[in-house]
Amino acid sequence: MDQFLDQKDEEPQEVRPLGSELYEWLQMLMGCVLAAVLLFTCLGRLTRVDGESMNNTLQHGEMMLVWSLGYQPQQGDIVVVNKTTAEFLGGKAIVKRVIATGGQTVDIDYGTSTVYVDGVALDEPYIREPMGVPYTPSAYDSTGVQTHWEVPEGSIFVMGDNRNKSTDSRDARLGAIDEDYVLGKVVCGLWPPSKIGPL
Repeated sequence: MDQFLDQKDEEPQEVRPLGSELYEWLQMLMGCVLAAVLLFTCLGRLTRVDGESMNNTLQHGEMMLVWSLGYQPQQGDIVVVNKTTAEFLGGKAIVKRVIATGGQTVDIDYGTSTVYVDGVALDEPYIREPMGVPYTPSAYDSTGVQTHWEVPEGSIFVMGDNRNKSTDSRDARLGAIDEDYVLGKVVCGLWPPSKIGPL
């Protein structure tokens, strides 16, 4: 009797056709691809550093994760700005640090390499070296080199950490950047392995 019950419990395993398994794998793969597209379109994106304007914080060629969803620029954040804001730089997205936001004032004392926001000197341990006077003609106004800016509401004033090799909001061709052109905040490094981690 026991032997009869054991045989009854052992039902033959269903043999599934190869096409059915392949179809399920393709469905899973497409689901993963769709999730990745949504993730990097709506929530964030991967961006590579191009140039040396953010040395030593970020190096040329580094891969970063940029967070987009619901991001509101804050002073000190590292952001990626849409390429259309800097066509004169070759139409590439640019990576810079937010120095001031809408309604704030920025003053630069090139003699002491100090940046002031609303009259308060910034503590900037991240800059590569003391800041010299810009050499580009667009950094000058009718009275000489420009040292004072008022940031319009809804805009940000950005600078590179490598101040002497950065085309940024000090340049009249770029100036303060409308927040609508900010793609997001750099949240972490992804490549090379030595740079993996939050920023």
